[in-house]
Amino acid sequence: MSVQFLLPILLPMAGSAIVLALTGCALPSKSPIIDSYGPQPHLPEPKSSLLPIVNIAPAKGWPAGKMPTPAAGLKVQAFAKGLQHPRWLHVLPNGDVLVAETDAPAKPDDSKGIKGKIMKLVMRRAGSSYPSANRISLLRDSNGDGVADQKTVFLQNLNSPFGMALVGNMLYVANTDSLMRFPYPEGATQITANGTKVMDLPGGTLNHHWTKNVIANPAGSKLYITVGSNSNAAENGLDKEVGRALIMEFDIASAKVRPFATGLRNPNGMDWQPQSGVLWTVVNERDEIGNDLVPDYLTSVKDGAFYGWPYSYYGQHVDTRVKPQNSELVARAIKPDYALGNHTASLGLAFYKAELMSQYRGGALIGQHGSWNRKPHSGYKVIYVPFQNGQPSGPPQDVLTGFLSEQGDALGRPVGVAVDRSGAILVADDVGNMIWRVSPVAEKAANSSKY
Repeated sequence: MSVQFLLPILLPMAGSAIVLALTGCALPSKSPIIDSYGPQPHLPEPKSSLLPIVNIAPAKGWPAGKMPTPAAGLKVQAFAKGLQHPRWLHVLPNGDVLVAETDAPAKPDDSKGIKGKIMKLVMRRAGSSYPSANRISLLRDSNGDGVADQKTVFLQNLNSPFGMALVGNMLYVANTDSLMRFPYPEGATQITANGTKVMDLPGGTLNHHWTKNVIANPAGSKLYITVGSNSNAAENGLDKEVGRALIMEFDIASAKVRPFATGLRNPNGMDWQPQSGVLWTVVNERDEIGNDLVPDYLTSVKDGAFYGWPYSYYGQHVDTRVKPQNSELVARAIKPDYALGNHTASLGLAFYKAELMSQYRGGALIGQHGSWNRKPHSGYKVIYVPFQNGQPSGPPQDVLTGFLSEQGDALGRPVGVAVDRSGAILVADDVGNMIWRVSPVAEKAANSSKY
């Protein structure tokens, strides 16, 4: 039975009943998810429908005694519990860990119409769309046992904060609508000084992809800021996409800003690849053209490059839903370096530069938040992509799994990933409201903070 036929039946239905009905309409993929990983992913013909495939893993949280499953030779422990929707992490030079406790801001124009209302229900059922804590907390492991024993509110009264970057004694925070700067005295557990607005970022009452990330270049002279699109595939009009779907470059000394790379639907994690020194990002691609399109991806970010959105995907595959088309831009569209699976919602990115787990050195750790637009589910894990000579060099490897129950519930959802000062991997889990710490089974305790 088609979704178009069911629409008159679904319209009167309330709440989660709509979501459950749509979930039942979805036909499963016949292609293994691994086909949509790597430098040459399988790209079948698109399959459009009036309403999207909806296959949500309902957010449940972790039962007592349950934890995710680490790869062989590794262990996992709760670094911090009782957080409020932790999304992003930043490790300070002294070993303290900053965590953005945040959720989507109010964006009333993004939930209009039946489709918008359904999507709002989808996000709530998946563990999002609750009031944002609007704060950054500081976590300190003072005795080196891998568990934070101190927690303080580091910054508060923010506006859906996400990315953080420390440059010298200044901490930059990417709110959903602005880049802010705060003075940071080394070792501080709280900042009470008023921040300075560095620049506005696209926000407003639509603000479809609300997360904004920021990192500094190794020299500390420039900042790179991600801004996601204001739609899935420009259905709200191209005029709503001005200044969006890109990574911008901000020169700290001159305060000049320019687009660095464009056509990136929803870039999130960014990091510098240690062998090449090149900026890489993970990008969430478009939805609603079937279980098996379009793969999210990991790619190097080339200055001045265009990556296709909204006119084309994975290089020059034209998205016929987008009107009017732009053949000139499609001809310029660059194919991404490495596919990360269809609808995996790959968000976190950290290149492993430490010594503790040499098997990961030089490669990319990626937090996959998990699908809602695919049957069966995809993502819901942390993976590792090996690199050689600055390029991906093999298939993905699971680092942390077990976020889905056998019944298909989300016990947790990984988002941001970071590497702590000892070399352990930290994972923000916004459904479990925890931060997980992954390290070798034989790891010895060491003082992870100098305070």
